[in-house]
Amino acid sequence: MAETLPGRLKHAWNAFVNKDPTSADNVPAYTLGPSYGSSRPDRPRLRISNERTIISSIYARIAIDVAAVNIMHVRQDQNGRYIETIFSGLNNCLTLDANIDQTGRALMLDAVLTLFDEGVIAIVPVDTTSDPSISGSWEVQTLRVGHIVNWYPKHIRVRVYNENTGLKQEVTLLKSQVAIIENPLYVVMNEPNSTLQRLIRKLGLLDAVDEQSSSGKLDLIIQLPYVIKSEARKTQAKGRRDEIEMQLKDSKYGVAYTDGTEKITQLNRPVENNLLATITYLTNMLYGQLGLTEEIFNGKADEKAMLNYYNRTVEPLIAAITDEMKRKFLTKTARSQYQSIMYFRDPFKLVPVLNLAEIADKLSRNAILSSNEFRAILGFKPSTDPTADTLSNKNLNQPGATAPPADQSQVVDSSLLGPDPNATAGVSAN
Repeated sequence: MAETLPGRLKHAWNAFVNKDPTSADNVPAYTLGPSYGSSRPDRPRLRISNERTIISSIYARIAIDVAAVNIMHVRQDQNGRYIETIFSGLNNCLTLDANIDQTGRALMLDAVLTLFDEGVIAIVPVDTTSDPSISGSWEVQTLRVGHIVNWYPKHIRVRVYNENTGLKQEVTLLKSQVAIIENPLYVVMNEPNSTLQRLIRKLGLLDAVDEQSSSGKLDLIIQLPYVIKSEARKTQAKGRRDEIEMQLKDSKYGVAYTDGTEKITQLNRPVENNLLATITYLTNMLYGQLGLTEEIFNGKADEKAMLNYYNRTVEPLIAAITDEMKRKFLTKTARSQYQSIMYFRDPFKLVPVLNLAEIADKLSRNAILSSNEFRAILGFKPSTDPTADTLSNKNLNQPGATAPPADQSQVVDSSLLGPDPNATAGVSAN
């Protein structure tokens, strides 16, 4: 029933006009909790050595691709095949609402970035239906990415963001209730002498050389027409140097004059070394070890390169996350009921539009996908045709289908053709 005008006026609400006396706009700011300005306190912060180099772009590219993979709490059959999605609190955290600050995809992005930066992380179930240390049956309500501070035999000390206080606090938790994820590429990325760490150090040296060369120094050597050995000559040389510095400083265009017998040599020239060649070598080695190419970063990689990248880089990361969540967040009873955590990647994201029609024909003809399932992939509404939800070959006549009526103009009267020579004559008995 349509709401009347008085009812709309009674229940209407405006963010700027209708204010509750106890709302946040009517109470002192100091009672709301800590304030952090424009920066989010729960956002992951990379180390300075990683943030100032190209390593941060590598981290971000891989983390975005890992977060784009759908992770769901599902039910399987006895053969480990997907049957249905379980709409639980864990599934809500993985797909929609991880916590008050993050969506499910933002949680995965946070987890992978922190995993690359530190090598190992903890995904902490902050809110659960019951105490995991007491009850063996509990369900996840919210998840957060934590930094492991200390290791104990059966416990860990984790620094995690507390959304109630607005601060990062350290808590001691059981290992059995926290998903502890180690970077599968730890040897390549996080070891002290790994390729990535060596590249970071070389890039830091290159930045130091660039800053030194662009510091504004002229690096001049002035050759005076007399021998500088006595203190008087040294004092005279220092005075001459200060005089040239003042000329360059006070001059509008930075011009100075010298005596005809003086000679000036400029040392401000690029120094030849193998630093840039070493950085190029380490970068190519790192790309090869991570399964990356330059085309992947600029969006020009073909299907084979992207498939190799997903299999060698993205899949080990997402498998490490899902396997640990399955081990810690699903009880033995849940796993005995064929519950699991699975990840799904859309295989049609890399397919050009010109090839979709051929793929749709092959998948529907071989009864792999129905018409409505493929329409959902393309973003179209489901068809109301009853056959659109059936797995069948649309190019063949379906059982029970009515044959099309014959063309009456082609029907010939059999009486005009005469007797059939192949017909067998009947014999009457006496």
